[in-house]
Amino acid sequence: MPNAFPNRLNDSRAYDIATALLDGFKRHYRLFRETSAAAKQRFERADWHGQQNSQALRIAFYDLRVDEAVARLRDEFHVEALSMDTWQQAKLHYIGLLTNHPQPELAETFFNSVTAKVLHRSYFKNDFIFVRPAVSTEYIENDEPGSAPTYRAYYPSRDTLHDTWRRIVTNFQLAPPFEDLARDVGHVVDAMVAELGGLRPRANFQIQVLSSLFYRNKGAYMVGKIINGFTETPFALPILHREDGTPAAAGAAPGPLIIDAALFGEDPLLMIFSYARAYFMVDMEVPSAYVHFLRSLMPNKPRAEIYSALGLQKHGKNLYYRDLLAHLRHSSDRLRIAPGIKGMVMLVFDLPSFPYVFKVIKDFYPPQKDTTREQIKGKYLLVKQHDRVGRMADTLEYSTVAFPRHRFEPELVAELKHFCGSLIEEAGEMLVIKHLYIERRMIPLNIYLQEAFDAGGANPADTTDKADKARVQIERGVIEYGNAIKDLVAANIFPGDMLWKNFGVTRNGKVVFYDYDEIEYITDCKFRKVPEPRHEEDEMSGEVWYSVGPKDVFPETFGPFLLGNDAVRSVFMQHHGDLLDAAFWQAHKERIAAGHVHDVFPYEANKRFAQVDTAQAAIDSGV
Repeated sequence: MPNAFPNRLNDSRAYDIATALLDGFKRHYRLFRETSAAAKQRFERADWHGQQNSQALRIAFYDLRVDEAVARLRDEFHVEALSMDTWQQAKLHYIGLLTNHPQPELAETFFNSVTAKVLHRSYFKNDFIFVRPAVSTEYIENDEPGSAPTYRAYYPSRDTLHDTWRRIVTNFQLAPPFEDLARDVGHVVDAMVAELGGLRPRANFQIQVLSSLFYRNKGAYMVGKIINGFTETPFALPILHREDGTPAAAGAAPGPLIIDAALFGEDPLLMIFSYARAYFMVDMEVPSAYVHFLRSLMPNKPRAEIYSALGLQKHGKNLYYRDLLAHLRHSSDRLRIAPGIKGMVMLVFDLPSFPYVFKVIKDFYPPQKDTTREQIKGKYLLVKQHDRVGRMADTLEYSTVAFPRHRFEPELVAELKHFCGSLIEEAGEMLVIKHLYIERRMIPLNIYLQEAFDAGGANPADTTDKADKARVQIERGVIEYGNAIKDLVAANIFPGDMLWKNFGVTRNGKVVFYDYDEIEYITDCKFRKVPEPRHEEDEMSGEVWYSVGPKDVFPETFGPFLLGNDAVRSVFMQHHGDLLDAAFWQAHKERIAAGHVHDVFPYEANKRFAQVDTAQAAIDSGV
């Protein structure tokens, strides 16, 4: 077939634009990869504050590089005056430059980000941006001389399991010594044999391990899968520094390394790669190959979420938007006001058939909400950059999103125009929302508990199976609620508004916080006991009679707002009564201020090998 654009592809101006765009992307990914690779040295030094700072800074890298590329295009090419024909030529040249590129999908997203800042949105069409990928990522591999492949395969026999696992671990060449690698490898082998129900190696028996460790918070995670016959078993091994529970002195050597657990199966990996946790630091030459491997371990996890978990959240956003467009084409239900108690600063809506919610900041708020749009956006950015410890949902932030107008319920359109009029624009058959956040949909905790109340869970006289299950649901929800708050406290986050409606229950029963407009750092708050009444008038007063500063928090006052139901109060006081004591909060604030970084593990405590060692020691001592 003859070339339809013989002259266009020879347009040197368009080629130079494409080259400048790719140069901007290369700079971005080089810096992204450098800070990700440096996570290994930070882990080896136990530089936890450095790890946290690098995590936050890396999130900002992308927008900085996009702004640089936009400035270059404007300075060198005066792009606002270019014809759409030139832009189409630039895109065709860009596609050509991505042949054999190791990160073509990320480069396409970068192209979209830059052109979206230069072109008017009416030109956001397939001719000028990558609505669909133009370059395949199938079978891309790192072919640089001396470079590591995406994963390594090991072929143990029954007799060489211990030696093989030892080689797998030592191949990562971590500088600090292990406390007792033989012991830890023994735990891994025992756990593996138990998981596989004994060990009968088949002809294809092998262990495949991704070549880079996954660094986050205070851990390094080895990720791979065991293949035996027709069975593939995903696994992750978290590697930690042994600590004695006290903050390390300045300049002190970090503790020795330990393998903390052996986690097998898809569910534990889904917890590790949860959208409610901070992004990993991983050194990847070919990200799509890592995503392909991880999808083989977690086939039900969207690729968008895997890219985001690897720190490539901008491409995750791009993939999510493609998924949304595809879903809209293949569905017919309508966008509606989300079920539950309406928020004071956010208007929340959803599409029943799609597992996400859309959140738009309102134009005005009740008097008790002393805030601004910019402050609210700042809170959401704080959460994006912070360690979410499995308790704060990640959000995708979008500008100028167009939805088909006919897919909205009339009540939703009326509320959007009333509460968010400055952010709404009608363009033909589309309704454009100028700024919104998107989060995974969860069951609001107040609704989760109300369902249990309605089933008889709060009635001790009801002894039916249905009521017994409801009581278990209440207990689980309340315990998880307290656990969520305590994990947030460990991460230096005070939720602010702790009402049940601001927490959600995930598919696996975890409670996650998702309302961020009042969050503060624990270290910025002043936790106080309510002063003793000065006289009878104070005691009988319905008003606050003592002084309250802007960052003052009185934990004992949480009870009346949270514990009006006797069944809820009983469970809460049994497991989390300390949350009503200012001393609890003050103690955590002091530890954080002293430089201590808490461990918040993405797996259950009973999975830790320390539990196994403790139990065995008790048996050996006859306890």
